[in-house]
Amino acid sequence: MPRLYLETYGCQMNVADSELITGALGRHGYETTHDPGQADVLLVNTCAIRDNAEQRVLGRMGELKRHKRPGTVLGVVGCMAQRLGPRLLERVPQVDLVIGPDGYRGLAELIARARAGERAADVALRGWEHYEDVPAERAAGPSAFVTVQRGCDYRCTYCIVPTTRGPERSRRLGDVVREVAALASAGTTEVTLLGQTVNSYHDGVHDFADLLRAVGTVSGVRRVRFTSPHPNDFSTRVLAAMAETPTVCEHVHLPVQSGSSAVLKRMLRRYDRGAYLGVVAALRRAVPGIALTTDIIVGFPGETDRDFADTLSLVEAVGFDDAYTFRYSPREGTPSLRLRDAVPDDVARDRLERLIAAVRRVARRINVGLVGSSHEVLVEGRARRGGLLQGRTRSNKVTVFEGPEEWIGTYRRVRLTGTTGSTFTAWPLTRELAVVG
Repeated sequence: MPRLYLETYGCQMNVADSELITGALGRHGYETTHDPGQADVLLVNTCAIRDNAEQRVLGRMGELKRHKRPGTVLGVVGCMAQRLGPRLLERVPQVDLVIGPDGYRGLAELIARARAGERAADVALRGWEHYEDVPAERAAGPSAFVTVQRGCDYRCTYCIVPTTRGPERSRRLGDVVREVAALASAGTTEVTLLGQTVNSYHDGVHDFADLLRAVGTVSGVRRVRFTSPHPNDFSTRVLAAMAETPTVCEHVHLPVQSGSSAVLKRMLRRYDRGAYLGVVAALRRAVPGIALTTDIIVGFPGETDRDFADTLSLVEAVGFDDAYTFRYSPREGTPSLRLRDAVPDDVARDRLERLIAAVRRVARRINVGLVGSSHEVLVEGRARRGGLLQGRTRSNKVTVFEGPEEWIGTYRRVRLTGTTGSTFTAWPLTRELAVVG
């Protein structure tokens, strides 16, 4: 049987797409291997959000090409493949095929053509494609990603996603619920709903509030998460669904990108600082104790010292539990390339270091305040520290604690005993399963 080696870079959507790729090729007899030297097909599922992500992939392709032998296919799939298209075939001669996120249905055929000597590319955007009849091949475990929406209509000036993923479209609610029900019947207890702006979900009849309620009441589902929402789409209906659906977890990843209204306007984020803080307040009213994480970019064109100070003050004002922080990365094809007043690299680097320090300081203060409290955790597996288990609370806090192997995949009550600032140590309160509800 042909063997597939697949590496994945980037966001949870890419992880879910890799599960689709594995499933699509599995229908054609492919088996997966973790050894590139044993593979007949080597694929890299790529990210295009920042330049350094693409440079990593290019470097990795240089390493993987040494595993090629007669008949072996080396391919690039995903967002970077979509962005560069056939140019990638010219740039890396060892690459045999290039396929964007909407082309996985035809992947087996393209591989066959590549094996016959044809270097092929498929980067067509297909607004109808949801892969409903392509079964994803997921790793065994209690958690699963479920894609409910593809593409994005927001067109922020720095973002390449509308180019690589196409316009926004949502799956039908019934199709999503059937997939979740099938997962639950197979033992999945935690699902994460995925979309580029997931809370703008609308299938023409049902909105995201309907989806949360429907998924949250599927028998066997104990936790529902979602990522990544847009601040503009937390309607009163969505907030009510979060508050009234017990399975929806007390954590939201709420990208802000900047704390400055002036920068947000240049980013075309469609909200200002005050509106974002209003969403934070509404979330905290609806879901007391909710944990909030975010994305922040520094060094966006025109960002002044005052703008950056506004970002630092927003971190304190919101009290983020964590943040993914980045320097602005120019992306070919995005409107931000036309903006003037580029921020010097050394200034952007300094701001990033200061931002990271501020985020860590706030997160540590929050986490220290949680020491001594008890929580339900889903035991995810072995921790990197020898002999310990790793679990995650409903508010997305990572904990490590002692326990037997058979606890993996179950829910336990633990008391938080300490924190490194990001991860907690904990003590199991009982060897019995935590009570549902």
